[in-house]
Amino acid sequence: QVQLVESGGGLVQPGGSLRLSCVISGGTFSAYDMGWYRQAPGSGREFVAAIDWSGGSTTYYADSAKGRFTISKDNAKNTVYLHMNSLTPEETAIYYCTAASPLGSPDYWGQGNQVTVSS
Repeated sequence: QVQLVESGGGLVQPGGSLRLSCVISGGTFSAYDMGWYRQAPGSGREFVAAIDWSGGSTTYYADSAKGRFTISKDNAKNTVYLHMNSLTPEETAIYYCTAASPLGSPDYWGQGNQVTVSS
């Protein structure tokens, strides 16, 4: 059974930075495209960023994340990270880690991690 466990969320001031982590267990980390989605209050889930399964580590970003967010992974630790800079209050949301078969929709979701951007 594949499990994803996120950490690193919390309260940050506008303009601040935060790093989210996600550890995958019960599966072969290198077999999945890993990603991050978020869901703000009253809104649906939206794609944030993804990194592919291969060693080349191709990355994908939502337009809103380009230039401010960086997704990376550590295969030795079965961990994917999301570094977020210049956060705005509108990015307050629950952030979810995902694992997907290559080029597919997410097969697995983490439990979600709250990020609150507020002064």
